[in-house]
Amino acid sequence: MIKFYRRALNKLDKLNTEQRRELLVSAVGEISLLETVLDSIDVGILVCDEKNNLVMVNKCALRMLPLNYSEGIPLLQAIKDDELIAFFKEILFNREKVINWEIDIDQQGKDRLLSVNVVPLVQDRRITGSLIYMEDITEKRKDESRLRRAENLASLTTLAAGVAHEIKNPLGSISIQLQLLQKTLAKENKSSGKKTSKYFNVIKQEVDRLNRIVVDFLFAVRPMSLELREGDINKMISQIMEFLRIEMEQANILCLLELDEELPKILMDERYMKQAILNLVTNARAAMPNGGVLTVATNHVEDEIRISICDTGIGISEENIVKIFEPYFTTKETGTGLGLTHVYKIIREHQGEIMVDSAPEQGSEFKIILPIPQKETHMIAYNEGGAV
Repeated sequence: MIKFYRRALNKLDKLNTEQRRELLVSAVGEISLLETVLDSIDVGILVCDEKNNLVMVNKCALRMLPLNYSEGIPLLQAIKDDELIAFFKEILFNREKVINWEIDIDQQGKDRLLSVNVVPLVQDRRITGSLIYMEDITEKRKDESRLRRAENLASLTTLAAGVAHEIKNPLGSISIQLQLLQKTLAKENKSSGKKTSKYFNVIKQEVDRLNRIVVDFLFAVRPMSLELREGDINKMISQIMEFLRIEMEQANILCLLELDEELPKILMDERYMKQAILNLVTNARAAMPNGGVLTVATNHVEDEIRISICDTGIGISEENIVKIFEPYFTTKETGTGLGLTHVYKIIREHQGEIMVDSAPEQGSEFKIILPIPQKETHMIAYNEGGAV
């Protein structure tokens, strides 16, 4: 189409008024179509001239970026984010090409991750401006993280099944033989019974610890047999917090409950759900060794129930936050690295999602999203007489 317009421009003096009008209408239509296409795609696009003034911005870019846009305004004046300004100032000044540069953006109170690309526009072997295009990859990264956890759980299934087969039965046999040996030695030599009993107790404790590790493995790999019943999340959380009240007071932790009184009931296996919540609350307490504030909240958003467990503790580093639901990962000296893996599995078995927001020395917030069972709708029977 561009070749047609160029040929028409060369013959513009030979065209009459009506032909010029038709040419202009056709050009406007083409431009309108181009703008519609650019506004319809889910990639943010900004075009700058050679002086880095904005000449075009599509709707997706306006949604993604904090912009004060008007045609012809310098890009660095239009952007309302210091980190973006510093980035574009360096890139556009040096006319560099940038591919897949990632940056966190605050979009109306929500953190979004953008992949930004900057490409110089070249015409007749001369740079005439810059093309900036960006993609919101927040959900893509979350999907990748979920897929990685699912793959790790699959690997755990194979490994733990072998561990359970090879270790659990011998551990049981060792435990029984230790008890028999302890009784025999105690009868034969009563004077040294107390001394040997101490050693046997240590060995038995270690055997029990190994057995618990194997049991944790088995829990992580065996399919869960859920007994789903309508349950009250608020009631369950209140019971857990009352159970831990004295322990929290002794740890100098203030517990706040912000429970939505209109919260509907959901289908859940109360045993497992209680285990998941208790695990998260216990972790929150451990993250506040010098005391702090623990807030447990629930609310109802459309067809979901959301549970928030928020602490003011030591927080989680950016390096570790992507690993915390993975099997075997732990920052505790005596941890097995399966506690949060269990939580993740329980929530997923309830068709839910679990996420975490955290930063070092700023505390952590675990968010659980659970579906509300939908009522089945039935078609109304109809007969020719009009009766239902």
